[in-house]
Amino acid sequence: MADILVLYYSAGGSVKKMAELIAEGVERVPGAQAKVRTVPEIDAPAATKGPLFCEMEDLETCAGLALGSPARFGNMGGPMKAFFDRTVPLWMKGALVGKPACVFTSTGSLHGGQESTLISMMLPLLHHGMLIAGVPYTNAELMTTRTGGTPYGTSHHAGFADDQPISDAERALCVAQGKRIAEIALKLCN
Repeated sequence: MADILVLYYSAGGSVKKMAELIAEGVERVPGAQAKVRTVPEIDAPAATKGPLFCEMEDLETCAGLALGSPARFGNMGGPMKAFFDRTVPLWMKGALVGKPACVFTSTGSLHGGQESTLISMMLPLLHHGMLIAGVPYTNAELMTTRTGGTPYGTSHHAGFADDQPISDAERALCVAQGKRIAEIALKLCN
């Protein structure tokens, strides 16, 4: 089985819901399984209950990565950035080189920096030598969505109170993105 790491940081819950949908897409691909992990808040003590936190070993042993964060001024959230700042030992030994990766985000406003946030998450992945997989326009929802969705990665417009539900188009794009990263990872493993 190829482990696809679905790694996210979620402040209000929307990115977590997207991660679950991406994991659902991964699980639809025979031979792949989703490993869903999160990162802790920067100044909070480690929680003993709740979602599992990502360990460096999870990154090193995964066959592919789906990375998600809410937008923070057009950038990934601080906890995710802090996590990736600690991956230098993996970078030094080339542990992630050649593995496929994709990104996803949620924003409070429709023009809240979705694309720049997705690109900001790609930067450390490119430095690690990962292969970036976007969302192709063969997914019809990408052309018809009135909420979120980009070729750079799936996105969601959550509203300022993070109270906008994930639309049907966003849901379909999340599942499709999970399937795509799993399929690519399996092709690269063979």
